[in-house]
Amino acid sequence: MQRDEYLETAVRDVLTGDDHTIDRRVEHAALLLATAGAHDQADRLITHWQSATDRPATALLQTRAWAMLFEARHHRPQWAAALPPLDLDAEERAHTALLHRQVSDVDGLFDGSLVADVVSAIAPKRQDPIRNALAAPDLAAWAALVESHPAPDVATLAATRPLARQLADGADPLGLGSEWPEQCAAALIAALHERHPTGPSTWSELIAAITHLRGQHPNAPATPAEIAAAEHRLGTRLPEDYRDFLTTTDGLPADVVFPRLLPTTQLRRDGDVIIASDPATILLTQSDGDWHAIEVDLTYGSTAHPSFRALLEHHHRLLEASA
Repeated sequence: MQRDEYLETAVRDVLTGDDHTIDRRVEHAALLLATAGAHDQADRLITHWQSATDRPATALLQTRAWAMLFEARHHRPQWAAALPPLDLDAEERAHTALLHRQVSDVDGLFDGSLVADVVSAIAPKRQDPIRNALAAPDLAAWAALVESHPAPDVATLAATRPLARQLADGADPLGLGSEWPEQCAAALIAALHERHPTGPSTWSELIAAITHLRGQHPNAPATPAEIAAAEHRLGTRLPEDYRDFLTTTDGLPADVVFPRLLPTTQLRRDGDVIIASDPATILLTQSDGDWHAIEVDLTYGSTAHPSFRALLEHHHRLLEASA
């Protein structure tokens, strides 16, 4: 499995897909993480999916796979409380029958039609090597067979009871490593919040949320006289939302990935650009009378935000995703 390709496709589907597509993408990614032993990241992704989309856990379809993983982990996370209880012995028998069932090239083509059973009965049957590997059960053989698949069937893997125990003990059949699961969860959580933006409504709430997630405290607010003095020195009236920011907190301390936002006394101008941070990576600039906030990143490219508040809301979502 190409990890970068998988993540790019998953993020795109979350940003542009319908509810069904988002549900399936998030569930597959969460199961993928869980089968790599990254249970905390899987639980965090599902929890954020529920919060962002307001979708219940009952929208998840792979209940057998989740139930087997929970049993193997000896832990049922809070988000799974609404999932129906299952008779795991009966589920194991049904899953074993599925693994031993032969497949044909017409499977799924006529689902829901009156001829489905007839076509299925007369169609040529063959063994499925991927199912055979799970029926063995042989985790290494399964991993080798799905190595080049863009989205391997981790639901069938997790639902295989003897293998679920190996997965819970830390097996990582696809070799995802220790860092990629965190990157995957963070990227999809950020995409969920981008698609379904939620967050603090007032400036005070937004600044409080940001500083809380950072483990910091906001600065004292700037006074009207301090803002007026800065505007006089800069020769321009500052954007209204930026003035609201300054009257809430006169700048902000730096974060690990975010620069220090300057107080009113340190704001400076370079041509038509107001430099609002140190280092100078947060810029305020006008275009056709409208102010925009530019976030400069020499490595990944600069980002233009429609307003200063939009920039901080984006920063807040990233902080939530990594919390």
